[in-house]
Amino acid sequence: MTTGFAFTEGARCGAARTGTFVTPHGPVATPAFMPVGTLATVKALDPEDLRAAGAGMILANAYHLHLRPGDELVRDLGGLHAFMQWPGPILTDSGGFQVFSLETLRKVTEDGVEFRSHVDGSKRFFTPERVMEIETNLGADVIMQFDHVIPGQSDAAVARDASERSLRWLARCQRAVDELARRAAENGGPPLTSKIAPTDPNPIIPLSPTTAGSRVRLPQALFPIVQGGIHTVLRREAARAIRGMGDWVGYGIGGLSVGESKPDMYAMLDALDPELPRDRPRYLMGVGFPEDLIEGVRRGVDLFDCVAPTRMGRNGTAFTSEGRLNVKRADLRADPRPLDPACDCQTCRRFSRAYLRHLYVSDEILGLRLLSLHNVHFLINLMSQARQHIDAGTFDSWASDALARLGPASQTPSPLRPS
Repeated sequence: MTTGFAFTEGARCGAARTGTFVTPHGPVATPAFMPVGTLATVKALDPEDLRAAGAGMILANAYHLHLRPGDELVRDLGGLHAFMQWPGPILTDSGGFQVFSLETLRKVTEDGVEFRSHVDGSKRFFTPERVMEIETNLGADVIMQFDHVIPGQSDAAVARDASERSLRWLARCQRAVDELARRAAENGGPPLTSKIAPTDPNPIIPLSPTTAGSRVRLPQALFPIVQGGIHTVLRREAARAIRGMGDWVGYGIGGLSVGESKPDMYAMLDALDPELPRDRPRYLMGVGFPEDLIEGVRRGVDLFDCVAPTRMGRNGTAFTSEGRLNVKRADLRADPRPLDPACDCQTCRRFSRAYLRHLYVSDEILGLRLLSLHNVHFLINLMSQARQHIDAGTFDSWASDALARLGPASQTPSPLRPS
C-alpha cells in the first residue's frame, strides 16, 4: 500500500481557493475547519457526531496528551486514531502555545523550555527533539514544529527574537524527524516525511488497538510555523527562510489570535499570501470565529482550528447565520424556533430554543452537548458553503453577505487562544 501526502488546488476566487489535502488517513476538502480534540476528545462529542457533522480532520494537543495519559501509552495502544476511534486525518499541535502561556511556570532557553506541569506540578523540559518524539508516539498524520509563541502586540525586537528562535528550532525538529525516520526504516516501517509523496486514494485505516510494538506506522508530515508577530517584514522574512529550509508538505501560520487586533491579523495574512507556495496547504492556527474563517479564506487560508465552538457552547452561546445567540436570555423561555432556522444540524432539526434554554439554566449536561454539536456543525458547514461559492465563482458576494449578517468583526484585540 502506497501512502503519503498531496495537495491539489481546485477553483479560485482571488486568493480564496478550494483544494484537496490527501493524507494517509484520507482526503480533506479545503477550506476546512478542524474541531479541536485537545485530550483526544472534542468535548461532549462522540467521533460519530463529528463524522455526521462533516468533519474531515481534527486536532489534538501534544502537551496535554504528554501529561495525561502519556504519549507512550497512546503509542502502545495503537496511536491516536485507534485510541480515540477517529478514522480520519489528525493533526497534533506541538504544545508551543500551551507551554508559553504558563508564564511564571516556565523558563525559556535556547535549548528549550523548562516548565511545571499544570496537572501535578512536576518539572518538565520540552526541546524540539523531545516534542518530535512525543508527536511521533501520538501518531497523527500532521505534526507541528515546536515554536516560540509571544503575545500578539509584542514589539519588533521581541517578535524577531521569537521568530528567529522558531527557525532554529525548526531546523532541530527537521533533524529529529530525519533521525526518527532512520530508526523507523531500520525497523522496517515507513518514515516520517516533510516531502510530498505519492498517495493511495483509498488507504487502509487501522482503528483497532494493537499490542505494543506491532502497530503499522503510517507516514507523518512535519509542518513548519511562520512567526513574526504583527510585523510584516518579519513575517515575510520567516516565510522565505522556511521555504529555503525544505520542501514542506504544508505551512502553519502561528502567533495570531493571541491578543492582536483583527485588522493586524488580517494584514499578516495579506502579507503572507504571496510568500507561501500555492501548491501546499496553509493552516491558520487557533482561529475559529465565523468572521475570521471567512476573512482567512478570502486571504488564501485552507485549514483552521479553534476550541471556540465547544467552549462557547459550554458557556451558553451559539453561532448562528444572524450572529451569536445567548441561550440564557429570558426572552427565549417560550421560543419554539430552532437556534438557527438556516441550520440542518441535529440540534436545530430536533430542539427548540426554549428547550435548549431550559437545559442550560437547569444545568443539564445535554444542553452543553447540543450547543457544542451545533457550533461545531456551524463552522464545518460555513466552510462547506465557502467551497461551494468558490467553485461557483460567487465567493466575494457570499462572503460580504455572510459577514454583514454575522455582524462586523470586532476591531478590539482578539482573545488569547485558550489551551
